Amino acid sequence: MATLNAPDHADPFADAEALRKACQGWGTNEKGIIEVIGHRSAAQRKLIKEAYEQQYNENLIRRFEKELSGDFERAVYRWMLDPLDREAVLANVALKKLDYRVIIELACIPSAEELLAFKRAYQARYKHSLEEDIASHFSGDMRKLLLLLVSVHRYETDVSEPKLVEAEAEILHKCIKDKAYNHDEITRILTTRSKAQLTATFYRFRDVYSTPITKSLASDQDKDIVGALQTTIRCIKSPQKYLERVLSDAIKKRGTDEDALTRVIVTRAEKDLGEIKELFYKRNSVTLEHAVAKETRGDYENFLLTLLGKEN
Repeated sequence: MATLNAPDHADPFADAEALRKACQGWGTNEKGIIEVIGHRSAAQRKLIKEAYEQQYNENLIRRFEKELSGDFERAVYRWMLDPLDREAVLANVALKKLDYRVIIELACIPSAEELLAFKRAYQARYKHSLEEDIASHFSGDMRKLLLLLVSVHRYETDVSEPKLVEAEAEILHKCIKDKAYNHDEITRILTTRSKAQLTATFYRFRDVYSTPITKSLASDQDKDIVGALQTTIRCIKSPQKYLERVLSDAIKKRGTDEDALTRVIVTRAEKDLGEIKELFYKRNSVTLEHAVAKETRGDYENFLLTLLGKEN
């Protein structure tokens, strides 16, 4: 369930004119910018960018970069990118920070076809493949896992094979019990099986061994690879629960993690942010809107709240 409130029909030329006025004169009218772009779908935003360039011979995103600043500017920039181009930017930023969790997010949450389209967008923007850049930024077991996650085209089905579920739950248990977190069998299972097959395997693991697989993985040894395996499992098993956890962690940090907060809200507002909001409330007993309002300020706060569906 999306949280974005967008009209069925909008005039891109009128919107472009309104944005032009908001960017002209003494001081930028940030509220006017939010009122337009905070209520337009990706398809509508694309038309606005085209109309703006046609009318004013200027790139709208570059104009926003000149007019806005800080967390608000970064959020607007990511919102205004075409969704696949935005994922490419998020991946590139994550690579520079060696943030394997974002790479796993981008590899495991989309469908196989969506992943392929995102990788094409990455190559078009950066002139190298995502695989090349992962290989140049990571090494060892982490490189192997990430490369396989972004390279393998998962078979998509709603059906699982019970005998395989039973056998692979046992294999995973043995590897984890032996603390062989980098074992080829763990990597093979997590990177090649369908999401339905893996989800059934994770539930089998919990039922047979009385502990969720992510908790069984908790260890001080090989901390990064364990974290990567846990992230992979969570993204495959329940993307919304994983993203809710990202938001909760971002808000509870000493000093809010604005990058993570922006990433989830901007990328999911047109998809499933409604479900993520419900999960957030169940965990924290406060609404996501309340938490965002408490931890953010000014135009950045107003923009995020608009994408969350809260009207001023």
